[in-house]
Formats: sequence, structure tokens, C-alpha cells
Amino acid sequence: MEFGGVKKVRRGRKSTVLTGDRRQGQYTHNLQFYTVPPVDNISLSEFEDYAIERLKVLKHIESSGIKYVKGSEKYLEAMKDLRKLMPVASRMTKLEKEETDNEYDDRRKDHISHFILRLAYCRSDELRRWFIAQELDLFRYRFQNESKDSITRFLEQNNLHYKPIPDSVRKELARKLADSSYNMSVTIAENTDFFKVPFTEALDLVKSRKVYLERGFAYVPRSDLVSIVLSAFRSNLSHALALTARSVPYLEEDSRLLPLLTSLSRQYLGQEYTSKKGTGDKISIDQIESLSKKSFPLCMRQLHEALRQEHHLRHWGRMQYGLFLKGIGITLDDALRFWRAEFTKKVDPDKFDKSYAYNIRHNYGKEGKRADYTPYSCMKIIMNNAPATGDHHGCPFRHSDASLLKQRLASYGVSKEGINEIMNYVNGGHYQLACTKYFDYTHNVEDSGLGLNHPNQYFDESQRLLNPLSDKKGLSSQSSSHKGTPYSQRSTQSSQQTPGVKNEVEDDFGDLEMSFEDISNIEAIEKEALMSS
Repeated sequence: MEFGGVKKVRRGRKSTVLTGDRRQGQYTHNLQFYTVPPVDNISLSEFEDYAIERLKVLKHIESSGIKYVKGSEKYLEAMKDLRKLMPVASRMTKLEKEETDNEYDDRRKDHISHFILRLAYCRSDELRRWFIAQELDLFRYRFQNESKDSITRFLEQNNLHYKPIPDSVRKELARKLADSSYNMSVTIAENTDFFKVPFTEALDLVKSRKVYLERGFAYVPRSDLVSIVLSAFRSNLSHALALTARSVPYLEEDSRLLPLLTSLSRQYLGQEYTSKKGTGDKISIDQIESLSKKSFPLCMRQLHEALRQEHHLRHWGRMQYGLFLKGIGITLDDALRFWRAEFTKKVDPDKFDKSYAYNIRHNYGKEGKRADYTPYSCMKIIMNNAPATGDHHGCPFRHSDASLLKQRLASYGVSKEGINEIMNYVNGGHYQLACTKYFDYTHNVEDSGLGLNHPNQYFDESQRLLNPLSDKKGLSSQSSSHKGTPYSQRSTQSSQQTPGVKNEVEDDFGDLEMSFEDISNIEAIEKEALMSS
């Protein structure tokens, strides 16, 4: 795949015009095994757009699979939203096919975007496992949406020679097939297609005792054919990711792509939270104490309490908490007063101005490169700068000891049942869902349906819930767009306001500039201040 310069590409589904050649006949089916890499010329703008759109699809699949039992009605209902994110994932009627002229482009986008995320997610075992799991669920859903004729054509195109057994054999084995299949009568077995395959290709079905075995062959009903095809898909994708990982070092020669690919695995896809603009959105420092108890996410409440107790936070704690306060509406002047009031309980005011004030002004874009830094997203907090001994930043659900986390949750009024439910998510590595459940239990909401991706999103949603009919301070400047919107749908709307990957990459490099240019001086002065105090 080659990438040209950044070209202006028209956006919007009806007017999408893709660069590169249109090789008619190349994409003849909605489903692919992705065995042949793309050789198209596309712009960097398209590269970025494809990556974000594919990532949004996989994130939605992950969220649906965690919230609901796969295959259940609620799960299938949630998966229907894929039509908006990825039209090619849903089977279209003849009328819909006639109305769209983008079928080829949709299939081409599916092909290219898959390979882009391969580059981003081949770098570690953990990333590869996540990518394979989500792609498998996506393939399963799409396969089950295809018609009988479409599936037959797909199998032929991919040299998967699975053909139904003859009618005479099926009727002869009908009783055994019915007894070996879930919820199937003899009459249904006589009228259902069964595929005879080597049992080694249907190990998942053999393990769960869902197929009839005879002389080394498994007789698989059409409804379970997806399990066999998924096994082949998993094997191909796992092998391909291993090969891709060997080729990644060559990308270091392309400075345009490497930062972009590196940031994708921790990409935040939701609303940006910058300083509040309207005067009615400002939060005074006198409100912080009370707001921390009712509207701060656990990570920020932890930082606030550590600051109150120790009258100090290390650099990454100040960055994480300071930018969060900026995002909820604390002005630069108030931020300086707030931090000075706490730190000067341990150091002299002059030393605070010399050691720490620069860092605060830097966050507000008044020093250094004068960038308007945005608060950290959940993914950035989880993935970056794990806390060391004496640190208080990071995600408590990710970085805290399990017993200490339980104690803290109990001290904040979470019930034993709630703690167990939250810890189940934590043990499964679903830290943002654990935070969502923490929100539900601390706000007495049965199921908010809130897809938490950002600490400032937590704060804004808490304020909307606690102050539903007022324009009190702390409400987001976006709140007017939510009038009349059900509470459970707000996170879906906000996630559609997607910043480009470039913004995240620039933000990461901005932090790096801050780190190497200023942190060494700040930490040296900080140590001097602590020793003298």
C-alpha cells in the first residue's frame, strides 16, 4: 500500500469519493479472509479516516460483547448500530442496493482499514489478542447476516470445500443428528443442511458436544457452520499478524505513519474537553471539595484526597488532575490560587512560584509551546505512565491493589454487591466498564448505559444527572444539544464528535516536549524544595 500527500477528501457517505484505482471485480463479496494485502494508492487523510472508522467499529463490538451475552436479543440489537458505522456489515435489501452507489467503496474501505489496524495492533501479544477477538466477533456477525446463496459463494471463493451431505444420508442419520444437536427434532434434521468435515476442524463444537461424530468426521448443521469458518479465519489472521510484526521495523523509515500507528491502540474517539468558554460554566475553587465527593471519577477523587492529605502531588499527578480541573471550568488564576494554597502548607510561597507555577501556566498554554492542552482520556490514563511508589495518578481500577480498591469503594458507600460487580469487570480487564458501574452505584442509577471514555465526561454526566433542570455552574457548554435526549443516549451522541488521530498524536508529542524540555528542571527544583522544607 502506498500513501500520497494529504489530499482534501469529501466527507459524508453519499458524496464519498475515494482516491486510487477502482479495480472492478476485485471485491465481489461482502466477506473477506483478508489474505491479499491492498496495493492501492491512498492519501494520508484517507489512511487516518479509515483507521478511526475501523477502530470505532471494533470498540463498539467489544462494548456490546461485554455488556450483553453474545447472541442474545440485546446483543443483536446493540450490534444493529454497526449499520451506521460500517454499512457493509449488514445485509442490504435489493432496494437498498439500488439506492447506494458506494458498495464497491464500502468493501474496499473494509479491506484497507483491516490492514491498517493490523499494522497498529501487531506490536504485542496483548494487542494482537484484542484485535483477533474483535475481528472474530465482527466476522461472525457479518457471516450470520449473509444469505444461504451468499455463504455458498463465499466458501467457493475461499476454497473452503464444505458441501451439504446428500439427502439420502441426511435422512438415514436424522435421528442421530437430531439427538446430537441442540433443540432439534427429527423432522427439522431431515430438512436442515449438514456438512461433513474432519472433526479437527470443528473442535469448538466437539468440545461443547454440539455435533454428531462418526469415524473421525463431524456432521455440522448449517447454523453452526460459522464456527468452522471462524476457526480458519482465526488461524489465518493469527499467522498474518505474526508476519506483520516482523515487518513493522521497516515503518520506522516513514516518520508520517509511525506516530499515527503508535497512537491508534490508545486512541480516544470521543469529545474533546477544553477550557469552558461561557462564564456560566466556570467552577470556583470553593466548589471543588464538595464536587469531588459527588461528581469526580475515582481517579480524580483519589488525586484530590492525596493532595489534601500530603499537600503535594508529583508531576504526572499534577498533570492528570490539573488538566481535569481545567476541563471542568477552573480558570488559570483560580488554578494558581488552588495549587498555591495546598503546596504552601509544605513549601514557601516563593519556592512554589519558582518550582510549580510554570507547570500550571504551561497546561493553560501560557508557557513553552503555548499549546492548549486537553485533559487526559481514560485510555491515556490507563496506558501511559503507570504510577510508581508515592504516586497517586493513573486509573485506580487498573493500577490499585485489589484489596485496597475494595476498601476504597466500600468507604465511598458502594454496596457489597456493587463491589463484587465492579471487581468482576476489573478482573476481566474492563476498567472503563468498572468505572461506569462505579458511576451507577454512586448515583443510584440502575443502568446508565454510559460508555465512559473520559474523566470529564464522567463529571459532566454526573452534573447533568444531579442538576437536570438547571443551568448551574459545571454544566458543559454542550448541554443544550442534549435537551430532550434520553440519558442513556448521550454518550452515543458525544462519541460522534470525533477528533482526528492527528490531534491525539500532537497532544502526545506536546507532552513529550514538556517532559524533556521542562520536567528535569521542575523535578530538580521540586527535590530541593522538599529537602529544605
